[in-house]
Amino acid sequence: MTTAQIGSLNSDILRNLGVIAEDESALRRVAKYLRKIAKQISADSTLMSKEEFFARVDEAKKGATVSMQPDEDLTAFLRRQGYDL
Repeated sequence: MTTAQIGSLNSDILRNLGVIAEDESALRRVAKYLRKIAKQISADSTLMSKEEFFARVDEAKKGATVSMQPDEDLTAFLRRQGYDL
């Protein structure tokens, strides 16, 4: 997300909070929902942005890979990789 998009999103959120602030019941619901979202974000250690995810995928593609041969079963593949089964 670009800086301009984040700024626009922040403005939209603040504008809507101004409307919600006039209704105490709605404000309580929003506060409860925000606490729930904040808790989920801080609790999820695997959470990453789209850019971080694709950077990790690109990094993984740089490493060595192995493939199964046509008509090769899993046991033969693992033995070929050096596992003693």
